[in-house]
Amino acid sequence: MLIAKSKKSHNIGESLIKPSILCAAELVLGKDSANKLSQISLSNDTVKKKIDELSQDIKDQTLNQVRASTVFAIQCDETTDIAQCSQLLMYARFVSGNNIKEEILFCHPMESCTTAEAIFHDTSNFFQENQLSWESLVGVCTDGAPAKRGLRSEFVTKVKEKNPSVMSTHCILHREALASRTLPAEVMDVLNVAIKVVNFIKARALNIRLFKLLCKDMESEHEALLFHTNVRWLSKGNMLGRLYELQKEVAIFLDSQQKADFHDNFQSEGFQIPLAYLVDIFEALNAVNLKLQGKSINIITHHDTIRAKLDLWKCRVQQGNAASFRNLDSALADSNLDSDLKQQIITHLSDLKAEFIRYFPDIDEKREAWKFIRNPFQCEVADADEVQEEFLELKFNSTAKEDFKDMDLETFWVKYLLVYPLISHQALRILRMFGSTYLCETAFSTLVAIKTKFRNRLNVEGDLRCAFDHVFKIW
Repeated sequence: MLIAKSKKSHNIGESLIKPSILCAAELVLGKDSANKLSQISLSNDTVKKKIDELSQDIKDQTLNQVRASTVFAIQCDETTDIAQCSQLLMYARFVSGNNIKEEILFCHPMESCTTAEAIFHDTSNFFQENQLSWESLVGVCTDGAPAKRGLRSEFVTKVKEKNPSVMSTHCILHREALASRTLPAEVMDVLNVAIKVVNFIKARALNIRLFKLLCKDMESEHEALLFHTNVRWLSKGNMLGRLYELQKEVAIFLDSQQKADFHDNFQSEGFQIPLAYLVDIFEALNAVNLKLQGKSINIITHHDTIRAKLDLWKCRVQQGNAASFRNLDSALADSNLDSDLKQQIITHLSDLKAEFIRYFPDIDEKREAWKFIRNPFQCEVADADEVQEEFLELKFNSTAKEDFKDMDLETFWVKYLLVYPLISHQALRILRMFGSTYLCETAFSTLVAIKTKFRNRLNVEGDLRCAFDHVFKIW
């Protein structure tokens, strides 16, 4: 279990751990004790066998809990590993005791294509083999890929054929990242110049070393710039932020390398002030993205987070006030916003709002529909007419009101599931849904560490399940 949790190669038991144990035992306890401990088997095959047995035990416990839960939700995603094998990963969210838990259901290699039909076939077989009920499934969260949410052959459509009441969710992280890509042409030109400057310094090892020495001589806080990668959602903001912090060092380096075209563009006011705005806006978008990540974040929290302050920012900019943007405000000093830049920022914020509305068209509607879940004690009885009597009892239950103040939302509704089953069941149907595929993305990062080019034939499911298990104790 410790080897699996550390994501190390299985032969580390025989090559490092066992020799260390024997050396320590001989020094502390004597040769006889060391000879007894030498009988412990920690070979590659033994470690793999034990990891698979532990994984099977964890899987059995998880499936028992999912079957015992009245409803559950799933999130699924697939990726291609180092061996060019497509791995389909699925997580489940369900009630266990007084808590809502999130656990891996399976990680299966897909032997052929990754179409909607193939993904559904694997999922359906798993449900059938493990006696999981389609009727208990309330939500499916996917990343928006055509195979999962396409117009004709989508995975979600096939799931709804099994259970029409299933609610589907397009990962809110993906939607936020897609909505954030819009930029006016003039601001995009500034971003492209910034990327070219970074690429010039980072493209050659000699430039990297010289720039590092320059930063050391100037006692800078950082000694390197950061690359921008489109598929890494936070990298654009991180790259711009680091470039802005090292703008003096970059200008000196470009001048020393006789890159007059880059240097003149980089030093001009027409570049520096828009760059300050880009740093600020991507810093704000990155902050929103980070709030959407994490375990045990429900879909209501996601929808509350996504309501950005775009209208406030736009109103202030229209008045010539850049106070909402820290770096831009500092770069302007006592001067006013240039009319062209002001119009570019207003256009960008308007486009950004339009994109958020396009990718989140029902956010206000859902917020209104879910307000009885968020706080049943500030909701009118008419808003819950299907279960009015039960709702009234809950609303005037003083003990429940005190519990609501002290507990998080999910724990509160789980506690009162037996007391107020109708309204609690409605609340938990929503709270058990996944808002993003964050857990799958996290597991894929771990999969990269476990399945490397040195052990590319590894069946990774057992190691992955043990690596993420938090219940198993080492006694």
